[in-house]
This record gives sequence, structure tokens and C-alpha cells, in this order.
Amino acid sequence: MNNTEIIAVLNEFLAEKGIYALVLILFFLGLFGMIMCKNYMKKLMAMNIMQVSVIFFFLCLAQKEGGMIPVLAGSVTDSGAYINPLPHALMLTAIVVSLGTTGVALALLIRIKNQYGTVEEDELLRRMEE
Repeated sequence: MNNTEIIAVLNEFLAEKGIYALVLILFFLGLFGMIMCKNYMKKLMAMNIMQVSVIFFFLCLAQKEGGMIPVLAGSVTDSGAYINPLPHALMLTAIVVSLGTTGVALALLIRIKNQYGTVEEDELLRRMEE
């Protein structure tokens, strides 16, 4: 295989499956942030990145080539021609839950910051023992 064939294969792969590579990168970036960061605000942001990647993954799986949205009225009677709206509705619910989780976590972080003066994990554990 020469360079042009390799580039063509890589371009074809990225055109077809590149979105899943992006989802994996986002998910593992969020996972890495949750494991490695010692600041609780950074951990919360990493958790949100993970949530977005999971939502994005399910929305990508729900798509199909040549599918139409089911609210279009027309002459199409084949149900296979429509995109299934259930994953989209479930991910809309997941977005709302994610927003609620983030709001509660931010409120807790504000209370922790007011009580202990920090949101750094090591410093917070040290101050809690005092």
C-alpha cells in the first residue's frame, strides 16, 4: 500500500466511523479528568464531558441513512423509512437529568467552598479532619 491508498482508506474510515472515534475521545477525556483531577469543580466538568459523549453516542446510533423525521406527513407508508424518535426523546430526558445533576453539584460545591474555604480534594480532607 502506498501513501495515497493509506490516506484514502483513512479518509473513508473517518467519514463513516469518525464520529464514534470522537465520542470515545470525549468519553475517555472525561474519565481521565474525573480520575486525575483533585479539584471538585474540574471533576464536575469532566463528568459533564462524559455525559455529553454518552448522549452524543446514542444520538449517533439512532441515525440511519436516508431516514426521515416521523412528523413529516406525506405519501411514505413504510415505517422503515422513518428515524426512530425514541432515542431522541430519551436523550432529551438525559439532558434534563444532566442539567439537574450539575445544578445540585454546583450548589453543593458552593456550600463546601463556604464551609471549608476550598474545593481541592486533599485540602478539603485535611480541613475536615481538624
